[in-house]
Order: sequence, then C-alpha cells, then structure tokens
Amino acid sequence: MVNRFFLILCALISCQTQPPFQYAGHKFKGVNLVAPPRQPDSLALAPVRAIGGEWVAIVPYGFCKKNDPHFFFSENRKEQSKWQWWGETTAGVAGTVQMARKQGLKTMLKPHVWMQGGSHLDLEFSTEADWQSFEHDYAQYILHFAKIADSLHIDLYCITTELDRFAVARPAFWQGLIKQVRQIYKGQLTYAANWDRYEQIPFWQQLDFIGVDAYFPISDKREPSIGELTRGWKKHLTVLQQMSSQWQKPILFTEFGYRSCDHTAQRPWESETDCKANPAAQANAYAAMLEAVWPQPWFAGGFLWKWFLEIEPRHRERDQYSPQGKPAEQVLTKNWQK
Repeated sequence: MVNRFFLILCALISCQTQPPFQYAGHKFKGVNLVAPPRQPDSLALAPVRAIGGEWVAIVPYGFCKKNDPHFFFSENRKEQSKWQWWGETTAGVAGTVQMARKQGLKTMLKPHVWMQGGSHLDLEFSTEADWQSFEHDYAQYILHFAKIADSLHIDLYCITTELDRFAVARPAFWQGLIKQVRQIYKGQLTYAANWDRYEQIPFWQQLDFIGVDAYFPISDKREPSIGELTRGWKKHLTVLQQMSSQWQKPILFTEFGYRSCDHTAQRPWESETDCKANPAAQANAYAAMLEAVWPQPWFAGGFLWKWFLEIEPRHRERDQYSPQGKPAEQVLTKNWQK
C-alpha cells in the first residue's frame, strides 16, 4: 500500500511539472483479428477497409500452465504446430500481413498468452529459479516475433498483452527485453496493459505508446444512454490524461470493446458470464467511447476487440464482442469514414 501511494504521489507531482501531451499523428482505426483455424480467402480483410479501418492487430498465441515455469509456442515445440490455428503460426502471421497489405492496411503484431488453469494477468512464481526458467522461454517467444516483425516490416510491435503482475514484479527483465527487441526490430513499440493496472507498469519510458486494454467500467445500467455512458468516462479520462502528461506519450487503446449484451458497460472485461442479447447497448457503448475518448488530444486511437475473418463469424457467448453485422458496426463506420 505504501509503495502504491508513493507511485501515485510521484505521478501527481510529475504531472504538475509536465505540460499536457498533444498527439500529432494520425489516429489508429484498428481491429484485433481472431486468428483463423485455416487460411482464409485472400479478400477476407476487405470488410475492415469498408468500415473505415486502417489497421489490423495480428494476434499469435503462446501457451503455459498455471505454476508451470515453462512457455510454449509453435517454434519451440514443433508438435504444437500440428494443432495450432493457422493464424497463430509464423506462416499464418506472414500470410495475414500479406492479406492486409493488399487492402492497404497497416499492421500491429500483438502476442498473447493463453494460461491453462488460471489467468495470465496473475502469472507469478514463488522461486527465483522458476522465474528465470519462465523468462528464458518467454524471451524466446517475444524475440522470435520481434524478428518476424522486422523481417515483414510490421508497423507496430506490441511486446506483450496483459502480463501486468509479471511486469510489475520483474521490471529488470522487461527493461532488458525491450532493449533486446529494439536491437532487432526498428519500428515503434507498445505494451498492452489491462485497464486497472496500466498506471503501475514500470517501463513506459522505453516505449512509444502507452497501450491500454480499455475495459473500463462506465455504467451499471442494463441499457444506458450514450449520454450516461459518456459521463461514465470522465473519471477515467482524467487519469489517462495524467499518465500521458507524466510520460509525455500518447495513449493507445490496444483493445476496446463491449459485448452485445445487457449491462455491457458494467464489467466489460467479463466474457464468460451469461449474456442476454442487447445489440443496442453495445452500439451505445461504442458511440460513447467515440464521442468521449476519440477527440482527446493525447489519444492515439485504438483497436476494437474483436474481428473475425470468416464471412459468417461464429457467435458463441464468449464471442459477443464482435460488432460485425450489428448496430455497433454502423456506429463505427459512421465515425471512421469521416
């Protein structure tokens, strides 16, 4: 508690001495792609352009088990490549980049961790030996895709997604890893921090964007209005602006999204809870984010979660985040095509 208080105090002091940050670049209009099991049609990314999108995030997964100090991905466990989805393999990443280029889309490479038996957000170990074993394996994963990002001329590399407890517990590892990535990959870098922990990440100074997976709770109502949702953003905008000023860097929403369900803005990060379909609530949440956050001078844009490459995406309960074919897609298109 003392350490957290000290960090907050330092941040407030720093913000008072730093001018407001102004992002001068073109705002990202992006989607996080769901890696397809098989190679899709070469025109599968055309709908992203149709809604006004300009970026795609390519999301390869690596795997671990809770309390197991080993990490696996398709290149360090060859038998895994036999069952891993096409879009998550090195060949699939390269193929997706090629498809994106044909549509004039820019690319972000964004590795994710899938943990069996637990949440990647809380990845931790009790011994130094286990930490070092995991770090050895994980560095191979990130450096492998740094090489891929460089060789394919990827526009932005997100070095990791939501390993926030790991990031706070082992800052020296991450600072060293970022230096190694910089030696390999010459493009811009970010890290995708969870909405409730991005203030604690210790290495923003080494990156180009403060990446936030923006599942902020903004309303408890079943179907709040756009105005109510916009007001719900205010307290979060204050902290985001302070972070941007403190580090003099733009905020990038590496993920943002809402399920097409009742109470979609109450706990937007939850994907396993029961869903009573409510496309209007999802559309309102998109509209409020675009109204409240998008014009902010420190905001660099973002990547919605999530977008399927199949012509008719599967809509299981956990896949209700997709705006495809719903009113939220129309809201997004109207804004992004301006």
